[in-house]
Formats: sequence, C-alpha cells, structure tokens
Amino acid sequence: MLNKYHVYAMWLLRLTGLLISLSLLAIFLPKEWMAEIHSDLGLSELSPAPIVEYLARSLSAMYFAHGVLVLTVSTDVTRYWPIVGVIGVLNVFLGAVFTWVDLVAPMPWFWTLAEGPPVVIVGAILIWLWFKASKY
Repeated sequence: MLNKYHVYAMWLLRLTGLLISLSLLAIFLPKEWMAEIHSDLGLSELSPAPIVEYLARSLSAMYFAHGVLVLTVSTDVTRYWPIVGVIGVLNVFLGAVFTWVDLVAPMPWFWTLAEGPPVVIVGAILIWLWFKASKY
C-alpha cells in the first residue's frame, strides 16, 4: 500500500531520474562542443588525449544508466522499496565522492556546489523517507 512517504519518494525519484537521464545527450556530444564548453567554463583547453573523451562519454553513459534505473524504481516504489534505501545510501556516497573529486581536481566553485551536494541531499531525503515509510 502506498503511503505519503512512498509518494514523496516516487516523485523525487522521477525528478532526479529524469534529470540524470538527460546525460544521454552528452554521450553523443561532438568533441568540438565538449572542448568549447570546457573552455567556456574557464577550465582552459580540453586535452586531446583519447582517455579524456573516453571518460567523458563513459561517465555520461553511467549517469544515464543510473537515471534509467532510478526511473524504473519510481514506477513501483512499494515493490522496489528496499532498492529505494540502497539508492539513497549510494547517492550520499556518490555525492560525497563527486564533491571530493571536484575539490581535488579543482573544479569551479559553481560546478562543485551543483554536482555533489545536491546528490547527497537527495540521498539523505531518500534515506529519511525510507526509514519513515518502513515504520508503517
């Protein structure tokens, strides 16, 4: 049975899954566009090394795969409720890693604030909703 915590989790999963799935577009972004965006962000010239393009496209594909999984879980949160808790924990972990990587890299402050912390917050909310709903 769906309670209010399930409904909140469902909508949060749908929103984040949809946003993350948009990374599909970045997989096919022309390399010239990647270089231009990189430069526009103030990150100097994009390295022409093949590993850079490989990592950018692979990471975009992983984001997309994660987004599709999150969207799938959102279609039946009561059935997949144990996975909702796992997604929450993984988001907190990934958000912390993203923040650390952004700081070590170092990425611009606006990039760091827009990437890791929101993932941690979504994860923490999902964990909170998971615990609240599990009491029913």
